[in-house]
Amino acid sequence: MRNVKWLKSVIVAIILLLPLTALARGIDPLVSTDWLQKNLGNAKVVIVDVRKVEDYKAGHIPGAVNVFYGSWAIKKGDLLNELPPIDDLADVIGSAGIGKDSLVVIVGKTDKVPDQFDMTRVAWTLKYLGVPNVAILNGGQNQWVKENKPLSQDMVKAKAKSFKASITDKLYVDKAYVLDKLGKATIIDTRAPAFYEGKEKLAFVPKLGRIKGAVNLPVGQLYTPEGLYKDKAALAALAGKAAGNDLNKELLLYCDTGKTCTSWAFIMTEMLGYKDVKVYDGSSMEWLADPSAPAEP
Repeated sequence: MRNVKWLKSVIVAIILLLPLTALARGIDPLVSTDWLQKNLGNAKVVIVDVRKVEDYKAGHIPGAVNVFYGSWAIKKGDLLNELPPIDDLADVIGSAGIGKDSLVVIVGKTDKVPDQFDMTRVAWTLKYLGVPNVAILNGGQNQWVKENKPLSQDMVKAKAKSFKASITDKLYVDKAYVLDKLGKATIIDTRAPAFYEGKEKLAFVPKLGRIKGAVNLPVGQLYTPEGLYKDKAALAALAGKAAGNDLNKELLLYCDTGKTCTSWAFIMTEMLGYKDVKVYDGSSMEWLADPSAPAEP
């Protein structure tokens, strides 16, 4: 009798967990243009085009709603690409018609490698605010157009939803957190080697150099010459060289402003199985402006 009761309890637990499992696996982190075309009529799919409104008006994926990148990341003081207030982000998400059960596909342009990161910064932000099913269109709008898939010039107005943020703790961290983790966590600089090695910098970054002890995992390594993501095995090998193969270790990723590093952060958590990846939002722009923050070379 006890065994029967135990078995019933197990079955009930499995049934209760099934919706959560289905929700967590509702969409692959990278979706192809073919997948998206087949799912244009799926009521749960919300396509978010983060390009400028003039680009959106010139032609977009049918049904896509336009929420320009500047709504997702703002300037705070001297720092670029910082998180807006959580309430403002929640309003943006709700007005785009996104709910906790939505399958969200982020679409942007990929004219140049830096353009790719609008999509991943938005995807990481949605993950941070508690939207579990977020994907990036592999190749973005450019790949869709290249394949002569249908375009629309209709201005899509989403059916707004009331969205309440459920913050995923520590997906974004600040300078104080990184300072405390020096020598404890693996710190990954995702900039190009010349920037990591202190040979070059962007004009808005205060000085040459990197966070002390950081290892290099350039974002440019993510993509094929055609601007598509490399396959999972290739990405896992690249990540493993820098981060190691312990999927439970704490990883702190940064770049110049906290935007480009979200590309590796998204792939490492959503595709490669790393469980403790955090983005330093201030990144080099903030760290290298502080003479007391340990830097090299």
